[in-house]
Amino acid sequence: MLARIADYALEGPSGSPEAFLTARWCLLDSLGCAALALGHKACVQLIGPVVPGAEMKKGTPAPGTGERLDPVRAAFHIGTLIRWLDFNDTWLAAEWGHPSDNFGAILAVADYLDRNGKKITLNHVLDAAIRAYEIQGVLALENGFNRVGLDHVLLVRIASTAVVAKLLGANREQMLSALSNAWADGGALRTYRHAPNTGSRKSWAAGDATSRGVWHALNAKRNEMGYPSVLTAKTWGFQDSLFRGKEIVVGRELGSYVMEHILFKVSFPAEFHAQTAVEAALELHPDVRERLEKIERVEIGTQESAVRIIDKRGPLHNPADRDHCLQYMTAIGLIFGKLTAEHYGEKIAADPRIDRLREKMKVREDSSYTRDYLDPSKRSIANSVQIFFQNGSSTKRVEVEYPLGHRRRRQEAEPVLLEKFRCAARRWGKKAASIEAFCLKEGKSPRISSLLDLLS
Repeated sequence: MLARIADYALEGPSGSPEAFLTARWCLLDSLGCAALALGHKACVQLIGPVVPGAEMKKGTPAPGTGERLDPVRAAFHIGTLIRWLDFNDTWLAAEWGHPSDNFGAILAVADYLDRNGKKITLNHVLDAAIRAYEIQGVLALENGFNRVGLDHVLLVRIASTAVVAKLLGANREQMLSALSNAWADGGALRTYRHAPNTGSRKSWAAGDATSRGVWHALNAKRNEMGYPSVLTAKTWGFQDSLFRGKEIVVGRELGSYVMEHILFKVSFPAEFHAQTAVEAALELHPDVRERLEKIERVEIGTQESAVRIIDKRGPLHNPADRDHCLQYMTAIGLIFGKLTAEHYGEKIAADPRIDRLREKMKVREDSSYTRDYLDPSKRSIANSVQIFFQNGSSTKRVEVEYPLGHRRRRQEAEPVLLEKFRCAARRWGKKAASIEAFCLKEGKSPRISSLLDLLS
């Protein structure tokens, strides 16, 4: 399996035209997410140099701060900004994740190389993104790390290691060494994503993983040794020690499938299994906003994965808890007719209407939604919402199968995605238009360092 990933990273087929176009949108969207995160103190206090003054003269300009960082710390900085608000693109399968997390490693290393003697252009970055998305996404298709308590960011570490090693010019032996060491790290626990420990680490875990990938790739270029049976060794290998003896599988040929099918979070920063539930809630908002006290119950139909990870009852302790609660997000949509990052804060969470409405919600798995969620030809993320009132009346049952960011709604989503970026990029003032043009204008491929200069 290591060999398949290594060979694809080094010499696999180039992505399709659709994949390259989608990668441009992924990059633009990721930068918009980073811009929004710069407005959150809890995020900003974690990024930048490890300690004040620990900068490097020819390092990567750290977006939003102007400081210059080494590639490992720059990857953490960029990756954490992209991931902080849970608003970046998503991949859902047996495992979940956010392949755009890998831009932390890709941009940091690409910029570092471009400033230090190796010309790296936007096309190099887009190619690396397509490969990173594919490695992370295909490994997620059939390997449910969440079922053994491990966090999906371990796949960010694997994918970032592979594509950064290629950017650095690794040979096959070095690539295999880097990948084996990335697997030898094991996996972070998912405990920080679930009650009673839900917390802000879920917002920087991907930054940590993508920076670790850079570390392994750099070590491999120094000819650090690898571990060929890191996955399969009896007792001590990853599969026996951490995956309950199950085999890690690569379920399809590696190409550009994942990039072509990636899910964009277009409308609201919400855990993706809830996106269509919020869309349904917004449609119902005009019918219920004046009758909230007369609601008897709210019925939500969803997929098995949503039941397992975001069906939460009882107290919610912080924003990280709330943006992973199906009932909370649905309640916000019904009450306010919109959902923004601010709706997870303490001020709005104190509104008593939210918990009163949550208590009236009944969440159930719809087996057809689960089946279509796993069907590779559909990959729907369906939810339905229906409101029943005390007088015996009810609203229509609103069902949304495919969220706005789905491939089946890509053309509809692009104008909204662009507006999402433009609103976020106001932080960069007049430079925002240049950043947009850099990412979306086809033709000559510009040097990647010029993009990081715009972001600093």
